[in-house]
Amino acid sequence: MDATLGFPILVILIAVALLFDFLNGVHDAANSIATIVSTRVLRPQFAVFWAAFFNFIAFMVFGLHVANTIGTGIIEPEVVDATVIFAALVGAIVWNVITWAFGIPSSSSHALIGGLVGGGMAKAGVSAAVWSGLSKTLLAIVLSPLIGFLLALVLVAIVSWLSVRSTPFAVDRAFRVLQFASASLYSLGHGGNDAQKTMGIIGVLLYSQGHLGEEFSIPFWVVLACQAAMALGTLMGGWRIVRTMGLRITKLTPMQGFCAETGGAATLFVATFLGVPVSTTQTITGAIVGVGAARRVSAVRWNVASSIVYAWVTTIPAAAAVAAVTYWAVVLLR
Repeated sequence: MDATLGFPILVILIAVALLFDFLNGVHDAANSIATIVSTRVLRPQFAVFWAAFFNFIAFMVFGLHVANTIGTGIIEPEVVDATVIFAALVGAIVWNVITWAFGIPSSSSHALIGGLVGGGMAKAGVSAAVWSGLSKTLLAIVLSPLIGFLLALVLVAIVSWLSVRSTPFAVDRAFRVLQFASASLYSLGHGGNDAQKTMGIIGVLLYSQGHLGEEFSIPFWVVLACQAAMALGTLMGGWRIVRTMGLRITKLTPMQGFCAETGGAATLFVATFLGVPVSTTQTITGAIVGVGAARRVSAVRWNVASSIVYAWVTTIPAAAAVAAVTYWAVVLLR
């Protein structure tokens, strides 16, 4: 572990972590607002305020289980030092910027996990990984979009059956109202799961420097700072990714938007309470594909969906590679 850092260096590292959290909000704003914008229930400028508010208050609803997983369940805390944290953040930020520039809805969560793995293994080899926590996270890569897909598919079937005697106009009007609730729940789940990942990074940094005592914990000021940074990022709105998520995968109606958001929110709520750092991007994408496939298989633009899957597969190794190179570069420049 590095020697105890000076206060200015510690502040800079925390600022870089909050920058990642801010960029996470920018990158993942589409997760919260794409469906409600594409169905024209809310204008984009109002949708980002709506999502940002629920992103911020998420800490009032959820515990800090995901933050604890990131802090102690991906890389052994004893391996973590300032260089590992810096390398992890650089790996995650670089990959986020690249995918944002191309409008690809990749996972900020998995970019951060990849960065941690790359930085940790560059320092201590494969023994740096906490394989129980890491395997749970890797399993979630497959399960979270699949569960989002299945829940959205089932919800479309149930809602269609319940609405069979209603006119299309009445159904559309009712789900325009209900989509406010479903979008709120999804934004709440997004803020609850994603902001906690940066909390875990800052927490393990403070722990590695002896600022938390003998037991790992997340100070309340870290909770507030991370939720605020993510909410501010969401206010910026990742419009390129909004277009991909809301318009290019499939055409959505308010009823389908409600089902996608509700299925995605349910998945995030369960994962967050279990402490599993899932990808909110993958979850909502799986749900959107589910509602499109419920209408008909050809309603989904599978070429767009497949390109998103390629980004998912490459995110962890790409971010890990950037982090490892960054770690070695810092070590050589000392």
